[in-house]
Amino acid sequence: MIENASRRDRLRIAVAQLNPTVGDVAGNLASARAARARAAAQGAELLLLTELFLSGYPPEDLVLKPAFLQHCLRAVEELAAETADGGPGVIIGFPRQGEKGRHNSVAILDGGRILALRDKIDLPNYGEFDEKRVFVEGEMPGPVNFRGVRIGVPICEEIWNDLGVCETLAESGAEILLVPNGSPYYRGKLEVRHQVVLRQVIESGLPLLFANQLGGQDELVFDGASFAINADKSLALQMPQFEQSLTMTDWVRLADGWRCEPGEISTIPEGEEADYRACMLGFRDYVNKNGFKSVVLGLSGGIDSALCAAMAVDALGADRVRTIMLPYRYTSEESFADAAACAKALGCHYDIVPIAEPVEGFLASLGEMFEGTESGITEENLQSRTRGTILMAVSNKFGSMVVTTGNKSEMSVGYATLYGDMNGGFNPIKDLYKMQVYALSAWRNAHVPEGAMGPAGEVIPANIITKAPSAELRPNQTDQDSLPPYPVLDDILECLVEKEMSVGDILGRGHDLATVHRVEHLLYLAEYKRRQSAPGVKITRKNFGRDRRYPITNRFRDR
Repeated sequence: MIENASRRDRLRIAVAQLNPTVGDVAGNLASARAARARAAAQGAELLLLTELFLSGYPPEDLVLKPAFLQHCLRAVEELAAETADGGPGVIIGFPRQGEKGRHNSVAILDGGRILALRDKIDLPNYGEFDEKRVFVEGEMPGPVNFRGVRIGVPICEEIWNDLGVCETLAESGAEILLVPNGSPYYRGKLEVRHQVVLRQVIESGLPLLFANQLGGQDELVFDGASFAINADKSLALQMPQFEQSLTMTDWVRLADGWRCEPGEISTIPEGEEADYRACMLGFRDYVNKNGFKSVVLGLSGGIDSALCAAMAVDALGADRVRTIMLPYRYTSEESFADAAACAKALGCHYDIVPIAEPVEGFLASLGEMFEGTESGITEENLQSRTRGTILMAVSNKFGSMVVTTGNKSEMSVGYATLYGDMNGGFNPIKDLYKMQVYALSAWRNAHVPEGAMGPAGEVIPANIITKAPSAELRPNQTDQDSLPPYPVLDDILECLVEKEMSVGDILGRGHDLATVHRVEHLLYLAEYKRRQSAPGVKITRKNFGRDRRYPITNRFRDR
């Protein structure tokens, strides 16, 4: 029997951190049904799913299509009807068309019907979020009586700011706060979430269950890591990060209110492990959700392509990864040896496709036009663009997605060639500075990340990590011929990009004025390249694209 009004002293809630796909309403509904069946088998009375689960999150401008909203509503109505079986009720997020416009909504389903609807009030409009473009604000919510328990359902951003949603719910009788979220990963994000929830628990005096989405969606990675904090500020539950999970939580009513009984406390990865697993998850989901059977990348013998190859093998398996060495006259024997050793260690397919003939063909075709000019960056870029063309030809022929391999340091200062090494569909290291690339490479050689399909041991040869980085586009070239040392460059870039610091403040960190001015100039100058770059996993607080949207035409310099 379903209890609607009688006082309850115990409640079992299943928390589902699953991996929905944006636009796949039928698939996401099937996933919700499967989770509900599993929750029922384990005695759950309520299943908590995440923000906009039925549409996938973020759906962006998909919600502007009336047909899409109708599909989502029909799915909610179907799932609601199924709760007439006496099994668990469901809390599920979906976009809906209301009288005043489109809403980011949550439906509470039970007893064969939609028991209640809640529309998100606080629509984020910063960084990777632009919900105010497509949704309208809801009204301040009240609690929902679910089988004798008054639950409050704030939606994601409503607990991050001080609109008083949780306090209002507490004042109007809520006993437990259940929060569906779509909170993407960046380094150290889980600690930020814990602090946000602690503040709301203290202010409302109520326990709070934070359910977070899992999976990659374009540049964003949702890391799961759902948790519960009791009114006494104790951590009752910590679900795993970067893993799908359906976890039961048992709630008991005590004299001073409801309490979540102690559950699993998963170990949460930190530092390089967390970043690596985020890159791996984001890369895997981008490839799989977009229907690619395999990937291909240029393996140069350098550290960036080696790390990308390792991530590709870990995410997809060696049989789905093709690597190609594309040598020219400046390619060293050392690079030949390192690329071959890396491919062998990873167990992936490895080809050698020399580019001398097509490069010389381009130069011959342009010979008359270029006569009397000095050889330089144009001729160097022809090598990169030839490699890009060959990789795209392999992609077209075999249906393999080209993996782009440029790091954030290079992308920041334009040390990458349009229609050359910037060719590709996705870049797993796009938001990693060069020194982070080194750190993750060393970490991967010492560890096999959870869920990886690649081998243990040294998968990135030590010589790749220790040698001076070089694009090998001219004799004896190294990156530091034209760039500051990477520790210096990365620190300046982090100050300019992540922290938006002034030149004066950056100088206070001990940097040279001319170097800071040059890096700032290169950063602004390369904006047009970044606008044409492949998407890549967001790792830092401010990635290029969603988070940082600078004008291409821009004469400002901080002098």
